[in-house]
Formats: sequence, structure tokens, C-alpha cells
Amino acid sequence: MSSTHGPDPVVAVLTAEGEPLPPGLEPLFEIAQVRHADDLTSLRGALTDARVLMVTDFRTGLLDEAWSSAEHLEWIHATSAGVDAVLIEPVRNSDIPVTNARGIFDRTIAEYVIGAITLFAKDFLRSFDLQRERRWQHRDTERVAGQRVLVVGAGSIGRQIARLCRAMGLNVDGMASRERPGDDDFGSIHASGGLLEVVGDYDFVVIAAPLTEGTRGLFDRRAFRAMQRSARLINIGRGPIVVTDDLVTALGDGSIAGAALDVFEEEPLPPDHPLWTAPNTMLTAHMAGDFIGWKAALSEQFIANFSRWRDGQALFNIVDKQRGYVPPDQE
Repeated sequence: MSSTHGPDPVVAVLTAEGEPLPPGLEPLFEIAQVRHADDLTSLRGALTDARVLMVTDFRTGLLDEAWSSAEHLEWIHATSAGVDAVLIEPVRNSDIPVTNARGIFDRTIAEYVIGAITLFAKDFLRSFDLQRERRWQHRDTERVAGQRVLVVGAGSIGRQIARLCRAMGLNVDGMASRERPGDDDFGSIHASGGLLEVVGDYDFVVIAAPLTEGTRGLFDRRAFRAMQRSARLINIGRGPIVVTDDLVTALGDGSIAGAALDVFEEEPLPPDHPLWTAPNTMLTAHMAGDFIGWKAALSEQFIANFSRWRDGQALFNIVDKQRGYVPPDQE
């Protein structure tokens, strides 16, 4: 931990190439020396005497290549809920704490999920097509209330999704690394190892899990075949949790009835990718949680945590680097 004594510590901020520092960091300039990096050369220079690294760009290779310069690093902060991109091997095996942006995106991601569920239940995708065709076609649609939802990932985002789903009258269960009793948010919490046994009981399956060795490729051909043919998949977690080719096949042959996808194995999604034309599918550009003002909110959260670090207090949102996420019992 740092202290209030001595010169202002150096904070390296890694952004995407060509991007400026995120808005809202101005108060940090008064209590730290801020070094902006957006490529390998500038990152190596910024890390030379940096004690803190704030990552807003998640090019794992860049951080890995520059890591030899990080001789004085004491803390890494990722401005996202998922931290898989910063958990390179030397970070995972070090005693350097990693924190994330837990709490910033929970509500807006949950709102996205509710919107996707409503989109499918009310058949809005078909309505948009009919509107473009100027065709008047009355039809019945589904009720939202009473349908069953499985939220894969029972962390803070998953819990916020469950709360909004329950408010809409949906029946919600969760899935986590281990089975445990239900609570105020989830009716039941299943172990992820039992996905194939339970996934067929649900109308909507929402992926809200972090990317770990246990979740990578979790949704493959077997999982899609185990789902109801009327079920819809919603992924706001991480793209590599889904085997994309298997999903394309499942959508094409009717193994599942639709998908709403905000994250992908390859981003940006290539213009010629078959997901663009997959039936009953909604695609968005990794933006489910990005509300107006989100960058400034991330800066405010980081500065609050930086003040704790500088004053020798415990950091919040500390990631368990072996599990890949903030433990649910951390305040």
C-alpha cells in the first residue's frame, strides 16, 4: 500500500491507440503524475516508474510485451467488469492486486437483458421487418411474466439481471461455479458443471459470467442441443464463452429460437460473418452497459479507489486472480 508521504505516485493509463485520456480524470492530476500510453513504446515508458496501472484498452498482447518495464507496479485497475484481458501470466502469478469496475455497469446491462427478453417475447424483430415491408400482419405474441430464465453467472451483474427479471414476473434461477441454495434474487443456484442437465428447463438463457478456463467454450453444440428449441440465448458476458460456429449452426437448424449478442469471439464482428444474417438474432457492438456518461463514472470510481490506495486503506473490488472475478462475499 502507498501512503500520503513522498512525491505524487506515477499512474500509467493505457487507452486504445489514438484515444485521449478518459473524461473525469482531471482530479487525479492533483494527486498523481499521470502518464498516458496508447501504444507499445509509450506503455513501456509509462510503466518504467509507474506504481499504478489503469487499463481502459484490453489488448492483452500489448501489456504482455511491455511487462518487463513494470518493475515498480503495485496495483492494476481494469475499467471493466471482466478482467481476463489483464490477467496475463505474470500478473496472475504476482502479488500485485487487480481491481475492476464492478458496480458501474450492473443496472444498465440488466436493462439491456430485459429489453432483449421483451424484444423476443413481443416478436419485435419480425415487427421491424414487417414495418420496412409496409405489411400489416396481426399476430399473437408471448407473455413475459411466468417465463423461466437461467442467468449463468451469479455475480453482481447477474444479480441485478435477476432482480429486474423478477420485477417483470419472470422466474429466475442462477448458475455459478458451485451449487448453493437460492436466495432473494435467485430461486435456485446450479453448479456450472451441470449445465447440460438443467439448461433445457428455461425459456431464456442469459450469459453473465466472466471468462475463465471453466467458462471458455461452455456453450457449445452440446449445450445448444440441450436447450429448448423455443429458447433464446442472451450473451452480455464474454464472447469466447460461446463457440460461435456452433451457435451459428444452432440458429440455422432451429436448435434454439434466437439470440441477442453483445459480445463475440472476434470483435469487431467482420462484415461477412454469418451471425449478421442469422435468423431471429439481434447484434450489438459490445455496448450493453455503456450508458451516457459511463467513461466519467469509471474515472470517478478509479479516483475513489486510488485515494484509498494512497492513504494506505484497503482497495475495493479486488479480483481473485485465480478465479478471475471479484468474490461474491467481498463488500
